[in-house]
Amino acid sequence: MDAKAINPERDDNACRAVTCNDCGVYSLCAPFGVDEDVNAVLEGIIKRRATFRRGEVIFAMGQPFVSVYAIKSGSVKTFVSTDDGRIQVTGFHVAGELLGLNSMSSGIHTSEARALETTNVCEVDIDRLDELARRTPSLQRALIRIMSGEIEHHQELMLLLGKKTAEERVATYLLSLSRRFAKRNFSPTQFQLSMSRGDIGNYLGIAEETVCRIFTRFEDEGLVTIRHRHVQLNEMDALNRIAHDHHAHLRRLAESGSGEALRAVAS
Repeated sequence: MDAKAINPERDDNACRAVTCNDCGVYSLCAPFGVDEDVNAVLEGIIKRRATFRRGEVIFAMGQPFVSVYAIKSGSVKTFVSTDDGRIQVTGFHVAGELLGLNSMSSGIHTSEARALETTNVCEVDIDRLDELARRTPSLQRALIRIMSGEIEHHQELMLLLGKKTAEERVATYLLSLSRRFAKRNFSPTQFQLSMSRGDIGNYLGIAEETVCRIFTRFEDEGLVTIRHRHVQLNEMDALNRIAHDHHAHLRRLAESGSGEALRAVAS
């Protein structure tokens, strides 16, 4: 697609609402089965629906953990801060994802969540969710899958910060966003970066100037097209090679394992 097709003035994937089937809350309702009234289940666990403007706090560090939040539209950053004012960005969350489950063990929110743009969320009552989970094993499994995904994300972040170069980190970050948008039935190659370059650098452990320089290099090489906050990924294979993508590596291992298993059965 021609770069001119990207219109920096219009809303893009990050601010469009996900459908119910792609929403994080629906993944908690689905275990009740198609014979159940999903709308009734939703109303039973959703405490309220709320809209937050850019920069507004959804929850703050130290607040009691009473709810998790499903992002219906928009995007959110989470971060932790120290008593001397230093900040570390810990995540960038898009429509369809859940916020706050990592606070379940401590009983208080261990990070702060702020809207990066106008963001709509469904607030899920944790006591009601816990009550339903105790009565519904399939709901417990759904929660475990969601939390397993968070653990996997943090493992990838450790690999990113500990082993990869700045260029590899930026490529990995773009590919991660691509996968997450694709999972919610958005375009995997065109999306909005609602997080600032400074926040991206903070999250990736590199300077803001380095992020800008790498974006410029990727553009010069034709790998991406960037207009303001809108990004188009032009060369996915090249980005995968730069990133030494962990997910691609896992797929290759799985395919190799499946092939060996089939050969063993055949013999």
